[in-house]
Amino acid sequence: MSQFLQTFYEESFEGLETMESGLLNMETGADDMDNINNIFRAAHSIKGGSGTFGLDDVASFTHVLETLLDEMRDGQRHPERDSVNLMLKSVDILRGMLTAHRDDCPVDEGEIREVQTLLEAELANKGAAASTNSAATASDAEDQSTGRQEKTAGSWSISFKPFLHLLKTGNDPLRMLRELNALGELKVEAELSGLPEFDCLDPEECYMAWELELSGNVDRNDIDEVFAWVVDDCELDISPLSGPDDDVKTSKTPAIDASSTDDPGTVSGELLVERRKNDDRRQNERRTAARSGAEGTSIRVGTDKIDSVINLVGELVITQSMLSTMGQQFTELADGLAQLERNTRELQEEIMRMRMLPISFAFNRFPRLVHDLSQKLGKKIDLKLTGEQTELDKTVIEKISDPLVHLVRNSLDHGIEMPQDRIKAGKPETGLISLDACHKGGNIVISITDDGKGLDHEKILQKALERGLVESDTKLTPEQIYELVFMPGFSTADVVSDVSGRGVGMDVVRRNIQSLGGSVEIASEMGKGSTFTVRLPLTLAIVDGQTVIVGDEQYIVPIVNIIESMQLKPGMVSKVAGKGDVFELRNEYVPIIRLYEAFGAEALKTELTEGLLVVVEAEGKKIGLFVDDLTGQQQVVIKSLENNYRKVDGISGATILGDGSVALILDIPGLIRLSHSDLSLHKFKKSA
Repeated sequence: MSQFLQTFYEESFEGLETMESGLLNMETGADDMDNINNIFRAAHSIKGGSGTFGLDDVASFTHVLETLLDEMRDGQRHPERDSVNLMLKSVDILRGMLTAHRDDCPVDEGEIREVQTLLEAELANKGAAASTNSAATASDAEDQSTGRQEKTAGSWSISFKPFLHLLKTGNDPLRMLRELNALGELKVEAELSGLPEFDCLDPEECYMAWELELSGNVDRNDIDEVFAWVVDDCELDISPLSGPDDDVKTSKTPAIDASSTDDPGTVSGELLVERRKNDDRRQNERRTAARSGAEGTSIRVGTDKIDSVINLVGELVITQSMLSTMGQQFTELADGLAQLERNTRELQEEIMRMRMLPISFAFNRFPRLVHDLSQKLGKKIDLKLTGEQTELDKTVIEKISDPLVHLVRNSLDHGIEMPQDRIKAGKPETGLISLDACHKGGNIVISITDDGKGLDHEKILQKALERGLVESDTKLTPEQIYELVFMPGFSTADVVSDVSGRGVGMDVVRRNIQSLGGSVEIASEMGKGSTFTVRLPLTLAIVDGQTVIVGDEQYIVPIVNIIESMQLKPGMVSKVAGKGDVFELRNEYVPIIRLYEAFGAEALKTELTEGLLVVVEAEGKKIGLFVDDLTGQQQVVIKSLENNYRKVDGISGATILGDGSVALILDIPGLIRLSHSDLSLHKFKKSA
């Protein structure tokens, strides 16, 4: 059962995200029935699955929440802010309970009882008020909200026509008939015209349909509960049955007992084919609607399996590169190797797409975060999300989520002003935080923008002076002042709170982003707001690189960082005391790093005018890398140097080239930071 239980947990957590998103939409006024029904279905699925797997505490708690949602579906209550907040708290409780069961950890029984008591009190209070409404008013509200029949209890006529695939969903019509039989007096007529010839019969397909009469004082809700799991897998019509005159039969076959399962009939092959076509059409329509525009169907695949395939494709890329090197000596292999290269590239791209997920997986947590913190801080804040479908490597998404949370919390706490302060400043009382994601030049760029008060240059500089982070006579540009924000222990908060202000976080944010090969930058304007821009590689497995030669060694420079390559002429280079060589590039002085000095290699060319200079950029800064020569461009598979050896400053990883040799991949942001810091190349060389 463990494999099914794991799937249940995954689907339940997805259902909780659906509930949370729907409840937040409800609070903003989106109380339409589609939204409420989506929340209800998610809760109902969690309750049903919990009961199936013996998680009785989860099922019991969800049942109370589901009842509250059902009253909203029936129009007996309207969503109010307090009740929505209570249901959001209930989602948190359910998430904690499911996590505890999955990880075999204890749960907070006291908190669960407290919230469940509040839910029951909410039901009791609003239930008493709702019961005073007239029957006509309740009926009208029910018709408008759910489209159900006016009559809620009595006898019923039920037409139940399963689709062919219903048995494959794990549902059994016989059990449903038995459940109905327990509610009242049940008459069953089986429609057998759909049965094929015996030799065409597929035991995994459902060919039968049923016309049912359920007599007694039966509540419509109880009938809905019986069919709740199959509403998307059948044609179902439920209508009141007022008496014998309304008894309309659609089949002339004799009535059968609810426990019977027999009699095969016959049907022509053409009719069966037509039914299967109609069934497939209905099923596809429902799947399309459920996907809400998503591309194609999906399948759950373990990350370990994907990683294994990616590693194999990486080895294939290396093998293809080796064969290409050998094939240069055998012209008859050229065509075959060219075809192999195309196929390898296409296979690699498709495999990499398997790990790509929309960044909405990281963005989805922010509506709830903004909702809760804005209430806690007494602020009014709207959140705008754009570019949610921008795709990024799954590993990057997992590691970038926490840094993004910290940046958004900072905008909430430090950026957006209190409503009264915004009004005094001539702004609307409701602040705006925007999250945007897009692709730019082989990277993904994520922007967190707020329309708050912006960063105060003087205040930041004063705090830095007080803490001894800068000298009193130091002249800093705005960009350099912003860099102080990322220093360990730095904070401008006047009051320490549980939201921010302890000076722990921004340095960790930058370090975590840099560990992914990314960067973070700040732009701000006093009184108008701030923007934090995060740049990340699309994937951590593959990089398009330029191979450079330094002596007998080869290095890979990521193409995304390269601006241009040039050969220096005499007079273009200047020396700066204590800073080494620089050259002027379009009115900007760019420092030069001699890679043979940085990595202790034996260079063939030591004069700057003899070799080549590769100008690279990262984090808004440039450096020139002095190398002996350039060779070809190629796509390389990144191998972790830290896992196989140890971390080396200025190196992000290694790869295997076509000739079997190992080449180091340069960490351009790291090299730039080293060149702009007080660290000498001697210290850099020693660490390398």
